[in-house]
Formats: sequence, C-alpha cells, structure tokens
Amino acid sequence: MPNEKAGWRPAADQAALRARAILLERIRLFFSQRKVMEVETPLLSAAGNSDPGISQFSLQEQACWLRSSPEYPMKRLIAAGSGDIYELGRVFRAGESGRHHNPEFTMLEWYRCGWTYHQLMDEVSDLVRHCIPDIQFTETRVSYRDLLLGYTGIDPVKSGDEELGRFIRRKGIDLEGLNRGQMLDLLISHFVQPELPEQAITFVYDYPPEQAALARIRQDDPPVAERFELLLGKVELANGYQELTDADEQKLRFEQENDARKAAGEVLVNLDRHLIEALHAGLPECAGVALGVDRLLMGILGTDSLETVLPFPSDRA
Repeated sequence: MPNEKAGWRPAADQAALRARAILLERIRLFFSQRKVMEVETPLLSAAGNSDPGISQFSLQEQACWLRSSPEYPMKRLIAAGSGDIYELGRVFRAGESGRHHNPEFTMLEWYRCGWTYHQLMDEVSDLVRHCIPDIQFTETRVSYRDLLLGYTGIDPVKSGDEELGRFIRRKGIDLEGLNRGQMLDLLISHFVQPELPEQAITFVYDYPPEQAALARIRQDDPPVAERFELLLGKVELANGYQELTDADEQKLRFEQENDARKAAGEVLVNLDRHLIEALHAGLPECAGVALGVDRLLMGILGTDSLETVLPFPSDRA
C-alpha cells in the first residue's frame, strides 16, 4: 500500500493551493486597479545582494548569483522611466529554513515614484486588508525606538553594546559573535514579536542608521533610517524604505557591507555597478517595499508554518 506521507506529495493541501491561486489573483487585481505595472526581472545576476545578513546561492559555473530580491534591476527600470512598478516572483536565500523560512519563496516587491515611506505604509495596509477581507485587524504604527523602549526598556539610541549584551545575557542567550545590529535584531525577534497581538497589523518605522540597508538616512537628532517593517500578528511580513538615490553613498555602503562580509569570513559579492550607473543617471524620489507572499498566505489561512502553504518546501523539492 502506498505511503500517504511519501515525499512526492505536496506539503500543502488542496485548500491551501486554491487559496494561493486566489491570493495571486487578488494581488494582481489590486495593482491593476491602481495602475501599477507588473514587470519581470532576471533570476540570475552577475552581482550579488550586498546585505551581509542575507546569504545567496551562487552558480560558480555561470559566475552568477540567484537573486535574493528583484530590487536592483527594478530600480534600474525606474531610473529608465518605467514609473510605478511591481514584481511577483521567486527569490532565493541560502541558509534559511524553518517554520517561517524556506530557501526558495515568493516575494512581492513594488515601488511608488514621488511617494514617502509613510504613504507606502498606507498602501501596504490597504493591500493586506484587500487580501484578507474577512478579518478585522487593529493597526499600530510605532517608531523603532519607542517599540523597544515599550517592550524591553532598552533605548536603542542611548544604550551601548555592553548594556544590550547584559540585558540579553540575563535572558540566558549566548551572544558570542553577535554585533550591535544582530543584538538589536535579537531584541525584536525574542522580546517584542512574541508579545505582539494576533489579528493585528504593526508598522515599525525609523530604524537606527546602522540598520538602514538601502534606505535613506534622515539627519535628525538622532539620525534615523527612513525604513519600516510590517508585522502581521507576530510574523514579520514586509520591509520598506524611502529609497537611497545617492550613487556615491550607495557605492560606499556596498563597500562597507563587503568589508563586513570579509571580517566575518563570508564570501564577498560583486558590487552591482549597473545599479550605481542607474543612480548616477538619476533615480526619482521613490519608496519601495518587499512582502513575503507565503507568509501572507499563512495569515489568510491562520497557520503558523510555511510547510502548510508551500506545495513543495525544500525537503520535498
């Protein structure tokens, strides 16, 4: 008699597969109604993603990388005059597996020209409600600093690395090898996210400059990165920026991120010189966001594991 748990079978059931198809239709309808153009960009790139926190798959025989995001080529399209665009497709990240991670997943990324990141937060909220119309969500918007102060009493601006370390060690967590940015991430993932309410949309905005990634840094006192994240319930769902448009600043960040990779003993990535050239040509003021579609589907179905919404997770691929 055949084994009902045989590895050839999809992990997601038929209801989840139908829900995925409906979700993709709703996403495309949402952007069609708002006149945002769908685009396709390469899965393979000669340059890797610069973020040291993201590991990529490389194809040595082709001397290229599987994309971890369509961000760089999408910005090149905008610099060339595309206007508002979105892409719905597969991305790849090495070393990511678990309840909320899979090495291959579906990402929705879009950009709005002339918008602020606060305006984009409004649209992200609209999209989530459009895709999950049967649930009434509460919504909170809070700065990164106020969020950490409220849940941990730690001020990410005034607290030094030693204070962060003492707080985390008191919770019995090993800090070996963690830098400041990683300690701050740990505070969010271990002490904030588990306390967030279910059926809630939480936007966290204005990050520390060292966590700017590709966001613009606003020279307030203290300076902040014009970045936001969206959490749906306790799960991180989206990451958005007021996009950096300065080519020289972008090149400097690429170089600094490669320095961090080198210090950590990680593989260096080629800098995306096409993106730098596009920024020199002129990237319009814009805001952009990337959203995990599989995690959104988890929210729709009320599940807490990617395996329930993926036809073939990595162990069945």
